[in-house]
Order: sequence, then C-alpha cells, then structure tokens
Amino acid sequence: MSTSTVASHDAYTAFSLRKPMKYCWRSAIFIIFVEMAQRFAYYGVSGNLITYLTNVLGMPISTAAKSVNVWHGVSALFPLLGAFIADSYLGRFRTILFSSIIYLMGLVLLTISVSAISLVHRTPVFFLALYILSVGEGGHKPCVQTFAADQFDENVSQEKLAKSSFFNWWYLGIVIGSTSAILVVIYAQEHIGWAIGFGMPMIAVAGALLVFLIGQKKYRRAVPVGSPFTRMVEVMVAAVRKRNVSETCDAQRVYYQDDNNSAPALARTNQFKFLDKAAIIDETDVLNQKRNKWRLCSVNQVEVVKLVFRLFPIWISTFMFNVAIAQLGTYFTKTGSTMVRHLNIPPATLQVITGLTILMAVVIYDRLLVPIARKLTKHPSGITMLQRLGIGIFLSMMLMVVAALVEAKRLGIAKKHGLIDSPKSIVPMSIWWLVPQYMLCGLTDVFAVVGMQEIFYDQVAEEMRSMGAAMYISTTGVGSFMSSGVISIVQIISSKNGNGEGWLTGNNLNRAHLDYFYWVVAGLCGLSLCFYVWVARRFVYKKIECDNDVNSEA
Repeated sequence: MSTSTVASHDAYTAFSLRKPMKYCWRSAIFIIFVEMAQRFAYYGVSGNLITYLTNVLGMPISTAAKSVNVWHGVSALFPLLGAFIADSYLGRFRTILFSSIIYLMGLVLLTISVSAISLVHRTPVFFLALYILSVGEGGHKPCVQTFAADQFDENVSQEKLAKSSFFNWWYLGIVIGSTSAILVVIYAQEHIGWAIGFGMPMIAVAGALLVFLIGQKKYRRAVPVGSPFTRMVEVMVAAVRKRNVSETCDAQRVYYQDDNNSAPALARTNQFKFLDKAAIIDETDVLNQKRNKWRLCSVNQVEVVKLVFRLFPIWISTFMFNVAIAQLGTYFTKTGSTMVRHLNIPPATLQVITGLTILMAVVIYDRLLVPIARKLTKHPSGITMLQRLGIGIFLSMMLMVVAALVEAKRLGIAKKHGLIDSPKSIVPMSIWWLVPQYMLCGLTDVFAVVGMQEIFYDQVAEEMRSMGAAMYISTTGVGSFMSSGVISIVQIISSKNGNGEGWLTGNNLNRAHLDYFYWVVAGLCGLSLCFYVWVARRFVYKKIECDNDVNSEA
C-alpha cells in the first residue's frame, strides 16, 4: 500500500497528520482501555448466559444454546447498520458515544430484570434488555477498533509499521477485558447472585463512557464521507445499464474524475471486468450536461466496489470457523457442568483458559514468531494476512476434533459407571480434560480473528473501513445463526434414527451424542478450509495507483 496518499482522505479535527508517535499510541491506548471495559461487560453477560437460561429460566439445553446463538448472531449483524450510520452520517466518535449510552441502558434494564421483576414476568424483559445490548453493540463494535487505528497516520512510515503491531495489542486488550469478566463476573453470578453479576458490567460501561468523554479532545477524528452503500449500488446499477456497451481501450472514453478527490487512486485490475463498464463514457453520457451518477462512475469508484467483491469469498469461508467457536459458550460450558469440578469452580470459568492462551500467544507471536518469520519470508509482518487466517481456520477444525475425542471419552466413562440415565449425576472425569479444546480456541482466535481484523481493515477503501470492520464482525453473527441451524438439522436427522431421541435432544448430555455433533462440525470446517485455500490462492491484494512495488503478498 502506498504511504504517500493513504492518510489524506480524512479531515482530522484533533491533531495534525504529523503528530508525534507517542501521541498516536497515547490516543490508541486510551481507546483500547474503553474497549476493554466494553468487552468486560459483554462477556460478563454472555459468558455464563446459557447457565442462566437453563438453571433460572428453565430452558432445555438445546433451546438455550440456540437462543444464545441467535442473540450472538443479531449482536454481530447489527454492526453492519452501525457502520453505515457512522460512515454516512454521525462519524465514528459520535456513533461510539451514542451506542455506549444505549448499551448502558440495556445493562440497567438487565440488572433490574434479574433483581426486581418476578420470575413469572422476567423472561420477556430479560430478552428485551439483551437485544437492547445488541443495538448498542451494533454502533460500538464496527467503529471503536477503526477509530483507534485511525490515530496512526499511514503517511508516516513509523506509524504505519506501528499500526500492524497495534492489531495484536488491540486484541490483547480485548482478551484482558473478557478474561477479567470470566474470572470475576461469572464467579459473582454463581456464588453471590445474578443481580451483582449483571450489575458489575453496568458499572464498567458507565466508567468506560466517562473515560471516553474525558479523552475526547485527544482523538483524531474522520469526517463522514457519505454512504458507501450508495456508491457501491451506483456502480452496480451503472454496469447493468451499460451491459451492452462495448469495452474500449480509448482512455478518452473512460471516466477518471472522482467526487472524493482526497481518496487515494486505486490501481486498475482485471477482476470483475463487467463492473468496468460503469466507467465507460457512452453517447448518452456525452449528451448529458451533468453527469448521472447512476450511469457513469469513476474508475476509482469501480475499483472500490471490486475490493468489496474480492472480500466476499473470504467472508464466506470464515463462517464455519465461527460455528466451531460458537460451541465455547454453549455446549462446552454445559459439558463442564457434568464433570468433576475442583474447588467448585463454575464451568463457564474455564473460558479464562482461552483468554490466558491468547494473552501468551499474542506476546509470543508478536515478539518471537514474527521476527523469526520476517527473516525467513522477508515479509514485514512475518506471514501474510491470508496465511494467518488460513492457519486459524485449520486450528478450528482441530479444535472440533479434540472436542469430539474428549466428549467420546466422557460418554464412555458415564456408560461404564451406569450414569447414562442420570443427567444430574457427576461423571467421574476431571473438568481439566476440557483444557486442550479451550486452549485451541485461544490459538484459533489469535490467528483467525486477528487475521480477519487486518484483512477487513486493510483491504477495503479507506472511506469504508467501518464497513470493513462490520463485515468481519458479521461473520460471527452468521456463524452463530449457522450454529443454531446445524443444531436444528442434526436434531431432525438424528431423531429419525435409533430411539428417536437424537444426538442433541433433551437435558441429558449423558444420553446425547455431542461427540457425533462435533465430528459433523469438524468435517464442515475441513470443507471450509478447502474452499478458503482455493479462494486465497486467487486473491489479489489492494494496490494504490502510484505504488511502484510489486505486491507479492498473495
């Protein structure tokens, strides 16, 4: 990517584009702390949610798992709307501010629902509060990371290199917030009370909102540049309207002038050539005194749309990775509740192992593996973004293989001790057997999630970076919905065989066959990996017109 034109697209109101390096990190770290508090709140609610739904609200395990997945899915799809609003109207700072207020309102209602509303009337209020949180997530998640990354000026070589490292430390901050919630909040929910357990996230978000407001004069802010969706649709409509226009090599018949003059000029590519017709000047365009944006688009505008089109196959290939990760907060937690728990730790607390794994792996990756890989590959980041994501998808498959093997062993022990029909009995198998799959979850995140963050930030046009963040976040939502779908399909198919109970039916995990379900997900992850490799080998990285380098990342 060119370093001479990248930063010029935004009008910044807080600092000059050449502010010293320490101020870039100071602003970014400030926002990282705000995100840590937000993640503390989110995982304080979601980390043990399935336990509340089953033990307090009395839902069957499979129904509760699907309810959790649907809520996760909605929470991860709302960022698409939040990104649109931020990029088109409010800007990232104000979108974060308003969404944080909405999030706080949801937490207040959630705390009231578990403490002051009778159990008979609690369920609708509880779920209303959850989905208010989803609305708050929708504005916060696509903007806050991009807003923090915007504090680094890509026109300055030192800041550009620092931004690559920033993504690792950003994710590290997220993990610290979520791990703290799993250690503190879940313990409070299990041993003190749900009102305290949900009240702690409320206090954290209130504090984060205050901190965010205190630091508002220190931020570099980007002015919203208009709806990226509209500009995308303009290209597609213009290309369809000119589908019969013959292509030309005559540069005079191609429209280059762009409304967004400050945007860096993207190099022309040969992919999705049908879109190029949107930039061809035909006789109708010549006769029009004023350019019709729905008939004639600039070359740069066309290339911006091509960037998004190129990311769609990558986006699709990450769905099954998210289906695998979705089991962390549902079936993994319920499985732990059937096993021997030392020191009476809540089963959801094992998620802290995932966080600790990420904490260690990010530091090792950034400080040890990257320098070594850099010497071997000569690549600035050690390995490419696509390679990093591919490793993460492979690890998600291995995660489900390990989970299936451990679950098969647990079922074998339950059968050996005659506990098949005793769902409330504890299987004489230590909960620590689940540690490897929780660690694999952490390693998968280090490679896949951070890889997605980089790809969907770096490989979109700069005016669409909030939308890029929303795209990678939405993969979690689609994966969560797909997880619910896979659960339903497995229930239907498996119930037609044997005694009609199915692999996932009822509240008796000792009679269920979660291991078979895990094998199904592992197989689907393997197919997803094959598709991803096929896509990655054909991926073309973004290149700026004035770049003279040969981009060899692919």
